[in-house]
Amino acid sequence: MTSPVTDVADVVDGVDVRVLAGPGLVADLRLLTEVADREFAALGVRGSVAAVPGAAALEAAVLESSGALVVLPGPAPEARALIARHPRAVWLDLHRVADPAGPGHLHGRGVWGLAWAIRHAVHRLRRPARRVAYGAHPDQWAEVRRGGPREPAPVAVVLHGGYWRSVWGADLMDALCADLAGRGLETWNLEYRRPDLHGWAATTADVAAGLTLAAEGARGPVVVIGHSAGGQLALRAAADDGRVALAVSLAGVLDLVEGDRRRLSGGAVAAALGGPADGVPEVYARSSPLERLPLKVPQLVVQGDGDDLDLVDLGRRYARAARAAGDDVTYLEAAGDHFDVIDPASPIWHTTAGMIADRVLRGSGGPPEGR
Repeated sequence: MTSPVTDVADVVDGVDVRVLAGPGLVADLRLLTEVADREFAALGVRGSVAAVPGAAALEAAVLESSGALVVLPGPAPEARALIARHPRAVWLDLHRVADPAGPGHLHGRGVWGLAWAIRHAVHRLRRPARRVAYGAHPDQWAEVRRGGPREPAPVAVVLHGGYWRSVWGADLMDALCADLAGRGLETWNLEYRRPDLHGWAATTADVAAGLTLAAEGARGPVVVIGHSAGGQLALRAAADDGRVALAVSLAGVLDLVEGDRRRLSGGAVAAALGGPADGVPEVYARSSPLERLPLKVPQLVVQGDGDDLDLVDLGRRYARAARAAGDDVTYLEAAGDHFDVIDPASPIWHTTAGMIADRVLRGSGGPPEGR
């Protein structure tokens, strides 16, 4: 997998990243260093990894760090107490935790989570975002990045994936949002309550509420963009909200009924929606983009040909069905894997971003239809 990075023009000279491993951390430090070094190189930053022997030394190291900072606190209660006291750092637990301390506390992704934590720490320094709440729950917020001097600026509401599971969050879309903001769009990187903890109704209500808040303040066209499970959420939200000018699915799960039958990601669809397709058919009918056709919203469906073949199949069949239903659909399939479609360094994203710009920045009728 290639690492999401921003364009060279977005790089801030002199970015330093410190990764601190707290006392008693159950992980191989050499492996963590290997993962970190790959990310430092991909992001074009300087970085270091160090083990810190105690909670007092860990807090001192946090306080003296001035650049991007990632901390793996480990199991010691004294070290874990630092998470709430120092929100400037990105805190990372390799295992899942029941009560994360906030948006900067990533967890449950294993060693690979270190790569995402480093990206999160770097991107929020390179292009800072403003946090906007759309509800009272800690997961009801969006990070807003302004798109520059263009007025009226198009608004992109961006929805992360992760098969609707709570260990994945809005940080997945940091690099893409920074790239879109650099292209002149105002981006709303939307967090939402995930159904594994809060139920499907809460997830869909949150997406609708966040989209409403973004659209109410928009002075330009509104585009909703979702990756993977977020692709499903994006197209479903566009079908429900008439203010959307363009809906974009990036490797989306667009046929929930067939996704359930094939047990994508170990049965993620049924786990999210509260049961299998034949058990709660009305939920699938409201939620699956394929079941909602025609959406009556222009759509861009993007799929990497090196992705899970079931997602390729779902994307191709959805595009054909949407066109047959009378929708305005462009289908782009090109070289790339599941994460290349949200990687600003990848060719498939450059093509995608150009298509979005044609629609919402230059006001053209859009590119010719793909296959």
